[in-house]
Amino acid sequence: MAAFEYTALDAGGREHHGVLEGDTARQVRQALREQSLLPVTVSEVADVAPRRGLRWTSARGVRAAELALLTRQLATLVRAGLPLEEALLAVSQQSEKVRVRNIVAGVRSRVIEGRTLAEGFGAFPRVFPEIYRATVAAGEQSGHLDTVLERLADYTENRQVLQQKITHAMVYPVLLSVVCAGIVAVLLGYVVPEVVRVFEAGHQELPLLTRLLIAGSDFLRAWWWLLALGTGLAIAGLRRWLRAPAARLRYHQMKLRLPLVGRVTRGNNAARFARTFAILTASAVPVLEALRIAGEVVTSLPMRHAVEEAAVRVREGAPIARALGTSRLFPPMLVHLIASGESSGRLEEMLERAATNQERELDGLVNTAVGILGPAMILLMGVFVFLIVIALLLPIFQLNQLVR
Repeated sequence: MAAFEYTALDAGGREHHGVLEGDTARQVRQALREQSLLPVTVSEVADVAPRRGLRWTSARGVRAAELALLTRQLATLVRAGLPLEEALLAVSQQSEKVRVRNIVAGVRSRVIEGRTLAEGFGAFPRVFPEIYRATVAAGEQSGHLDTVLERLADYTENRQVLQQKITHAMVYPVLLSVVCAGIVAVLLGYVVPEVVRVFEAGHQELPLLTRLLIAGSDFLRAWWWLLALGTGLAIAGLRRWLRAPAARLRYHQMKLRLPLVGRVTRGNNAARFARTFAILTASAVPVLEALRIAGEVVTSLPMRHAVEEAAVRVREGAPIARALGTSRLFPPMLVHLIASGESSGRLEEMLERAATNQERELDGLVNTAVGILGPAMILLMGVFVFLIVIALLLPIFQLNQLVR
C-alpha cells in the first residue's frame, strides 16, 4: 500500500487536496469518486533524486525547523510506547504543513508494506539526509530507536539554532551595507547635481576634490545601468567559475586563509563535523561509515578532503585524532579531545564536548564579527559623507576668500 497525493473537485467546483492510501492510483481515484469528488491529479508521494551534497532543507517545502519538529514529535511518541505506524499517523495528522503531512504519510505507507523506517525515509532523500537514515537504521538494528530519535531531535534542533544564530547575526551588517550604499547613491545621483549648478553659474575654477565628485556623480547618473550590468555579469561569471571543482577548491582554500572569515568557516565546519560524528558514534554506526557521513556535512572542500583522507588512514589502522590532525585544518582543541576520547574509551562524550566547545567559540566569533562590522560600516559611510560634504563646501570657502 502506498500514499497518493490528490487534487479533486467537489460538486461546487472547489478544489480539495490531500493524501489517500491505496494499492494503486486507480483505487485512489475510485475512493475519491465514492466521496463525490472528481479526481484531477493522483500521484504517489515520492521524492526526486537527491542533489549533490547534504542538505537539511528540501526544494519542495520542508525547512530545517519543520524537520526538527517532526523528529521531536516522532521521538516523543515512540518513547511513549506507540507502535511506529500509529506514531507516524499521529505526526502526519498534527502537522500544519501539507507537504510534511504528505511526506510522513508516504513514509508510513512504506512502513505498512513491511519496510524499515530507514527505508521509508530513504524514499525522500532531500528531506531526510544520509546521516538521518543511517542513524535511524542503526537504532532499528540495535533496538533503541526511541533513544536514537531523541538524539536526532536534539541534533536537528541544535543545527537549526546554530544556523539561526549565524543568519540573524549577518542581517544587521548586510542591512547596514545596503543602507550605506543607498545613501551614497542618492547623494551622488540627486543631491550633488543640484548643488553643483550653483557653482557652475559662477564660472569659477573648482577644487580638485569637487571636480572628482562631479565627475563621479555624472558617471553614476549616465552609466548606472552599465554598473548594474557589470555587477550582474561579474556575479554570473563568478558562479559559473565556481562550478568547476578545481576553482571551487581554490575559492574555499582562499576563504580559510582570510583572517576572520577563515576562523568562522573553520569553526562552523568543525562544529558540524564533531556534532555529526558524535551522534553517529553514539548510535553504533561503524567508525568508517560515520567518518564518511560526517565528512559530507562539511561544506569547506579542503576540510572535507581532509576527512576523506583521514578515513583512509583510519582504515589502515591509524588513530582518528592523528589522522585528522595531519591536515592541520581542524582546530587543535577538537583533535586533542578526540585523542582523549580514543585513549579513554569515551569518544562519544569527547566528541559532544568538542562540538559544544566549537559552537561556543563560533558564537563568540560571530558576535565579535558583528560588533566590528557594524561600527566599521558606519565609519565608512561617515567617511564617504564627509568627503562629499567637504567637496561641496570647498568652493564656498574659496568664494569667501575671493570676496575678502
